[in-house]
Amino acid sequence: MASKVRRAIHLVCSAAVALALLSLLGAGYGPVPALGQALVPGGGIWASSSAQTTARTETLTLPELDEPVRVSFTAEGYASIEARTDHDLFLAQGYVTARLRLTQLDLQRRMGQGRLSELVGAAGVKSDEFELSLGLLRTARARWAATSPDSPSGRALTAYAAGVNSWIATLEETGEWPTIYGLTGVRPRPWTPTDTLVVQGVLTQQMNFNTIPLDYELLHRSLGRKLTQEWFPLQAPTPQRPYDPGPYRSLPPAPLTVPNANAADPAARPAGKPATASSDHEEVALPDTERQLDFNSNAWAANGPRVAGGGAMLAGDPHLQTTLPSYWFQLSLRSPGYQVVGGTLPGVPGVLVGRNEHISWSLTNAQTVGTLYYREKLSSDRPGSYYWNGAWRPMEKAHYTIPVRGGATKDLTVDLTVHGPMMTVLGQRVSVNWMGNFAHNDLDALLAANRAHDFTTFREALRGWKAPALNFVYADDRGHIGTVLAGDVPQTPKGSQPWLPLSGIGAEDVVGTIPYDALPKVYDPPGHLVASTNQRPVGPDYPYFLGTTMNFDPGYRQAVIERFHSDRGALRTEDYTTLQNDVTDDLAVRLVPALLTALDGTELMGQQRAARDLLADWNHRMDGDSPAASVWWTFMDSYLHAVFQPWWDEKKVPADKDRWILDLDRSPIPLREALEHWTLDDPDNAAFTPPDGPRRDAPQVMRTAFRAAVAELTRELGPRPSTWAWGRLHTREIPSITGAPGLGYEPYADDGNPWTVDAAGGDLNSSYGPSFRLIARWTGPGAGTAVAVYPGGQSDTPTSAWYDNLVTLWRDEEYLPLWPPARATATAATWTLRAGD
Repeated sequence: MASKVRRAIHLVCSAAVALALLSLLGAGYGPVPALGQALVPGGGIWASSSAQTTARTETLTLPELDEPVRVSFTAEGYASIEARTDHDLFLAQGYVTARLRLTQLDLQRRMGQGRLSELVGAAGVKSDEFELSLGLLRTARARWAATSPDSPSGRALTAYAAGVNSWIATLEETGEWPTIYGLTGVRPRPWTPTDTLVVQGVLTQQMNFNTIPLDYELLHRSLGRKLTQEWFPLQAPTPQRPYDPGPYRSLPPAPLTVPNANAADPAARPAGKPATASSDHEEVALPDTERQLDFNSNAWAANGPRVAGGGAMLAGDPHLQTTLPSYWFQLSLRSPGYQVVGGTLPGVPGVLVGRNEHISWSLTNAQTVGTLYYREKLSSDRPGSYYWNGAWRPMEKAHYTIPVRGGATKDLTVDLTVHGPMMTVLGQRVSVNWMGNFAHNDLDALLAANRAHDFTTFREALRGWKAPALNFVYADDRGHIGTVLAGDVPQTPKGSQPWLPLSGIGAEDVVGTIPYDALPKVYDPPGHLVASTNQRPVGPDYPYFLGTTMNFDPGYRQAVIERFHSDRGALRTEDYTTLQNDVTDDLAVRLVPALLTALDGTELMGQQRAARDLLADWNHRMDGDSPAASVWWTFMDSYLHAVFQPWWDEKKVPADKDRWILDLDRSPIPLREALEHWTLDDPDNAAFTPPDGPRRDAPQVMRTAFRAAVAELTRELGPRPSTWAWGRLHTREIPSITGAPGLGYEPYADDGNPWTVDAAGGDLNSSYGPSFRLIARWTGPGAGTAVAVYPGGQSDTPTSAWYDNLVTLWRDEEYLPLWPPARATATAATWTLRAGD
């Protein structure tokens, strides 16, 4: 009943928002042009409002099919596809995905192609300029050109595109376009295999493209080399709990086997005379949605005595931005070549996270270095040229015209060097060498992994996975578990410093990648547990460069997961659901005792004494109703500022250049690790004493920070510490991908923080977290069960019953069965897809 009332309220609010939006767009306002034709009754928005919002049983004709296909739906909207050929399976996957997620598909490819402005107007220009400069579209075209039409990926891409286009053709006949196309009059173009590769590239970019070397450069310029190395070191002062303890193989770098699709040809002849300079050297905006920001993900697997009844059990919850619709589209796929179920990426064939009849897997971001920056040697005497390998060479140029709805088109010229596109990012003019721009065929690897039947075939399939670098955690029906890091990790010559911008003259070019056989991995470890939580996966003696402390998680979630397994003994599925929703802050476990010791013997007044008592009785859980959680969070923020803000002010650290990395309000990971280490092991560290200030030690600064935190909470939440519930400070929301108010799941008080297993990344109003929860339990050959849930729904139509129906389940820590394809049953509707003209 409560869900029906909430649904009714949601629809009323959505209708009110829609009416206001229609009034605005009908007349136009400021930069928003009038959209009168889109509002004509019988077309535009009115047509889309009458479109089907849930599935019903029907028979459909798709001309490109070879044989009939059956698509069945559960009451929650999950689809199962049964096809007699692999071609028909992927064609049906494309059709079903498009029918329920066309707006999302089109927005994702538009973002990657640099064509958002064509739909949303001037608001999309900065995003388009960035994407065209980085070059996802150029890379996707190169990948498709290098793909054999007869390869598994070639056939899957072609069939998937045909399925998407079958639904677009239907909309062209009926005119029942999704709302955004009715409002704007813009129509989605036919889908192509290149579009799928663009969408795949968008996720790669969001997980693997970052500005860490440029941030290090800004820190060197302000803090100086010494403090930067001490406070943002390559290796953390305390171990980050590697999943691969070694010993490690040391092999020569593997050569790059495909070209960088967004770089000048290194075999081109040197410039004989000065070239023409490019006119566009403006700063490239970095929209927050288009680079790696938060990177929390969990995946673990146990076997043997750690699992009740034996066998193996796996849990995974990739942490991405939570949106409506979701990153994920859950499907069950069955054909002669595939029997797989799990989370698919809308726009891409196959399953990215899930299980087949013998194995299960999930993934985490490997966090390894994937973006290098080169400072090219330029000269005002040779505009448009750069110096490389002993000669001046002309920059190649890529020219683009960006259509802008309601405005003038924009022209863009991108300069390309042998390292990549020239861009001005964070105030630095550099060329960008990013692993996501190499023309690899990762889809063949994914499809092979979908067909794998044991660890050997799974790991061999992932040999072809290149970007983004991921940790794949594995469990199978024979009771085996393992973890594989797959992906290209670039290596530069010995003595170079790839955590900073590199010299572009040739001496510091990439010499290859870490060989696949030397990448971190573990199989059936003696402790019967593997876990990956974005921590550095290896110890300090690993012979290759993977990244710095800016890259990796400090390991707090990892510690909670390991302790949970040690404390509880043999575990069942319900134990893993508990662990996935755990909100213990392990840094609090470590530091709160030191804070209480620092406060011992100190005269505390009123709220200070009450706040101290809250911490003394606290269980270190970031529960929404916990006032102690608010005290801890506010203290830790105050502690970090009390130590480092005087240095930031004195050294003029340009935090405004990159608030996600350099702003102390974001609690940079290396600084949290440093505070932990100094507080427990080096309380007299010089960092506690501000520049030109009186000497301080850790206990003194902790007392000062505690008083400041109590004063802040009193101002914000009132004079009674018992009412300082964490949920009054911390909320979650699930916004619409369109950004439209009223179409998202509005903020609500919630548990967790960025460092808990049930993570809530980003700001205090968080929209990052577990985007797909999966648990698979194997009890013997071919025997096992799985459950899953994600915060969203299968449809991207706001009026659909399947728009956000899964959010409540996810919030309430409930799961639904993830049936294998052979057991999937229909409880809501069935589509029969048949071939025909």
